[in-house]
Amino acid sequence: MRAPIMEVFSSIQGEGLLVGCRQIFIRFAGCNLNCRYCDTPESRDPQRGELITINDLKFKIKGLETPDLHSISLTGGEPLLYADFIKNLLHETNYKSLLETNGSLPSEIKKIAHLIDYASVDIKLPEHVDTEEIIEKEIKSINILIKRGVNTYLKVVILPTISPLYMGQLAQKLREEISEPSKTPIVIQPISPLDYWIGSAHRLLRISEEIGKHFKVRLIPQVHKILDLR
Repeated sequence: MRAPIMEVFSSIQGEGLLVGCRQIFIRFAGCNLNCRYCDTPESRDPQRGELITINDLKFKIKGLETPDLHSISLTGGEPLLYADFIKNLLHETNYKSLLETNGSLPSEIKKIAHLIDYASVDIKLPEHVDTEEIIEKEIKSINILIKRGVNTYLKVVILPTISPLYMGQLAQKLREEISEPSKTPIVIQPISPLDYWIGSAHRLLRISEEIGKHFKVRLIPQVHKILDLR
């Protein structure tokens, strides 16, 4: 069994609730969405990845271990396109794992949720994609992860044009449809570079206030970019 991998590297986690933790990142190539904003557009094309076996990947991971290693990050692209590959990988290793996903493939999440320790579900906004159906798929995925006991948080990449009122309405919908909203925080992630926010940073506080009516919320920029790390 093989999967297309863009890169395997060691760095700190620069996003979400595990920010600052040392991880080995496994970046899968290929994505099922075509978002207008994408942090890693080069990872959209599965043809750009190197097809490698599970044994080869395990060897690469082993060579990157450090004493401060917290977990491995399964990221992309969209790693759930390769759920069967990930399932076999996690069966054969003892690493804690973080799944970074757009949450649009709940049937694939079912295959590996019992093997995942942490999950970051990227909630897509109208500024990211056109479809309205994706939020329902994301909610299904979140509830599967919660049911399986995965430490799950929601991440929302925010552009300066987003309405705080809309974010409050979205947070209310999520609170009503997620099974354990009190245990599922939301991370606001302002789009990088932070120069985009000159003159608009106050909007982030308003967004935080609106989301805070329904969820525990944190505002965390991409720390690895601030530190000039991968």
